[in-house]
Amino acid sequence: MAEITASMVKELREKTDAPMMECKKALTEAGGDMAKAEEILRVKLGNKATKAAARVTAEGIVGVHLSADGKLASMIEVNCETDFVAKNDEFIALAKRLAGLVAENSPADVAALSAMDLGGATVEETRSALVGKIGENMSIRRFVRCQAEGKLASYVHGGSKIGVLVDVVGGDEQLAKDLAMHIAASKPKSLDASGVPADLLETERRIAVEKAREAGKPEAMLEKIAEGTVQKYLKDVTLLGQVFVKAEDGKQTIEQLLKAKGARVAAFALYVVGEGIEKKQSDFAAEVAAQAAAAAAKR
Repeated sequence: MAEITASMVKELREKTDAPMMECKKALTEAGGDMAKAEEILRVKLGNKATKAAARVTAEGIVGVHLSADGKLASMIEVNCETDFVAKNDEFIALAKRLAGLVAENSPADVAALSAMDLGGATVEETRSALVGKIGENMSIRRFVRCQAEGKLASYVHGGSKIGVLVDVVGGDEQLAKDLAMHIAASKPKSLDASGVPADLLETERRIAVEKAREAGKPEAMLEKIAEGTVQKYLKDVTLLGQVFVKAEDGKQTIEQLLKAKGARVAAFALYVVGEGIEKKQSDFAAEVAAQAAAAAAKR
């Protein structure tokens, strides 16, 4: 049996917001497997244990470049250590310049972008110089470049913490703007069910079965219950299945909205700064105590 340490319990607590004792029990039951422990908590506590999925933990901004004709766009995430630097004018300007560079040159990856010329110096040299000037590390995390099938719309929100590009075929400018804002607010994982990874669906199905079983539902009903749960999940995480945030009746889905407007979404991209990155948490008091104890031990 794997040893369940206090740091493991703390990590699971931060990821799920579940009570400490529940975290310890889940880790013990899972034999120390963090992912399995999260599943166990979701079975026992429901959606209260999904806090980590939406938490933003790293700093930085999303930079967006959109051509005047709406046919070409790019979006880039540039990270830094603190929100203070994320608001720095030079840092913001760098992200915007990099977005433009991506749109113009279509680099294959971050390494290729870093080697490109940016006003007489490479992107990497420019980044390093700004790090030296500001005194804080920064990095280029990811970017996307889109050529429209229809016309592209962009939207940035929350001090450039969330960025959206959406390619809309048909409709009008207001529809495209509304769709971009909806995506920023509702954060779909894909356009439709075909884009949702099979492992996510299997996880939802497995959790639904275990929750139904614990609730005492008959074995013969478990698969039907699980299928209903998966379908509800798909409505929640696919753009076409989501209820439009501005729907007057609170029921109209994006799919229904598009049909009414004679339009369709060819593709979209969504960046949330720091998504999936765990930011190192520091405890100043604990650090001081540890340093004091170490100094005392040397005497």
